[in-house]
Amino acid sequence: MEREIVRVHGVTKRGPSEQVNDKQIILQAGNYAQTTPFLMLSEDWFAAPRGFEAHPHRGMQTVTFVLEGALEHKDHTGGHGVLRAGDVQWMTAGRGVEHSEMPHGNEMAHTLQLWLNLPAKQKMIAARYVNQAAADVPVRKEDGIEVRVYAGRSGSVEHSYGSDWPLTLLDIRMEPRKFLFQEIPAMYRGFAYVLEGSARLGADGTPVTVGHVAWFDPSLGDGDDTLTIASDEKKVRLLLFAAPPIQEPVAFGGPFVMNTAQEIQQAFADYRSGKFLEG
Repeated sequence: MEREIVRVHGVTKRGPSEQVNDKQIILQAGNYAQTTPFLMLSEDWFAAPRGFEAHPHRGMQTVTFVLEGALEHKDHTGGHGVLRAGDVQWMTAGRGVEHSEMPHGNEMAHTLQLWLNLPAKQKMIAARYVNQAAADVPVRKEDGIEVRVYAGRSGSVEHSYGSDWPLTLLDIRMEPRKFLFQEIPAMYRGFAYVLEGSARLGADGTPVTVGHVAWFDPSLGDGDDTLTIASDEKKVRLLLFAAPPIQEPVAFGGPFVMNTAQEIQQAFADYRSGKFLEG
């Protein structure tokens, strides 16, 4: 089955002079029935002394993609590292994590961060991190097409996901007037975020350009479907995210994502009492 694009929304991309210490919400939290298992996607530009000082999370995962510059990460376990352009960090907050994300040295950091939900049975698992270097990402290469497979599969190229919920993450780059027929598991919902250029997506050739987010829903079949991507007159680059929906209630409380308001209250109580990082 060939997937159709069901809706498109977008943001106005910032110019270079507007990008220092700036944030754009690409995927707004709150419309969970249409976006599950995806909770939020933000694009951030920050330079010292700005950044994200130590803060907690519980009940969810983050996938952080460094587009430019360098991001320095520290957490409550003593973990510490620097991610550079093309690197991805997969973080499972699970029961609880406290970490910071700051620009490294005098470099500006330009990042995308996806919040990915966890099902109820996994919300209190142990926190963990997987850092994925750009140099270690397998690449599918066709004539005028390059697909960097951070997680999932494209053609014969595949890589395991670093999250605790299945996720496809592809960085797709195409020369003008090229076609890519990308397989998508039938049960997956997903979206493409256009970073550069313009293209036509899906069975109906829905037009998208820089800053657009184009969504496709799960189908009723088994196996894989196909998402057609056709580049226009210029090069195009887009990130494709896809994952199975999680059909459960969602309760947000700042940096905590649980299933009920009572669980959110407990997360805040645990954090205030010092029990947040125990167990």
